[in-house]
Amino acid sequence: MRLGRVASPDGVAFVSIEGETDLTAKEIAEHPFGTPTFTGRSWPLADVRLLAPILATKIIAVGKNYAAHAAEMGGEAPEDPVIFLKPSTSIIGPGAAIMTPKSSAEVHYEGELAVVIGRPCKDVPAAKAFDVVLGYTVANDVTARDQQRHDGQWTRAKGYDTFCPLGPWIETNLDPSDLDITTEVDGEKRQSSNTSLLLHDIPKIIEWVSSVMTLLPGDVILTGTPEGVGPIVDGQSVSVTVSGIGTLTNPVAAKG
Repeated sequence: MRLGRVASPDGVAFVSIEGETDLTAKEIAEHPFGTPTFTGRSWPLADVRLLAPILATKIIAVGKNYAAHAAEMGGEAPEDPVIFLKPSTSIIGPGAAIMTPKSSAEVHYEGELAVVIGRPCKDVPAAKAFDVVLGYTVANDVTARDQQRHDGQWTRAKGYDTFCPLGPWIETNLDPSDLDITTEVDGEKRQSSNTSLLLHDIPKIIEWVSSVMTLLPGDVILTGTPEGVGPIVDGQSVSVTVSGIGTLTNPVAAKG
């Protein structure tokens, strides 16, 4: 099932997105967790606006989870997952603008696969990790790289409003172990990798994160970006594609 969130003529709603070419958004009653029920209302997807598919309580991200990216950042691949938090206010949906702050001269894209949690959980063993997953979506862990270097930690650099595009929807029926990830800026390919190269796979990540904190329905885990990160500037467009899910595209604009 493809789960999304849309702004329709009747308001904001969770939807199931159905079809292969002429897509239809079928309204879900209340929330998408568990077994969704439907209101009976639906719209052609072309007649509604896709929003971020989930509004997370928290976003947990994994740093340096591809060896080649760790190398391009000038470090060794970490033995254990390195995790950090992005604020929920950094989330935007497809088509919304990434706003580059005046305080940074070096904002980078980071295309990633994201995991969406489906139920409350704590201390989840890796063998049961997929039991707590609602599905997967596409993410862009936008980063003010100059501030990341300056601060020595990552909260400011990764925490600006608009610095966590998510979408276009959540795919619930997916094997995340062998998915292609590509990032393009103005149509030029900048990143190309596969989730089979993750240093710490999704079960290990969920086990590690849930040993630290309780995960809630809708929480998002960013699994790490491959090599090829680089700058985006005002007027450009960045697209992240994950096979089996789709493409997340956002324009870039300078904050006034």
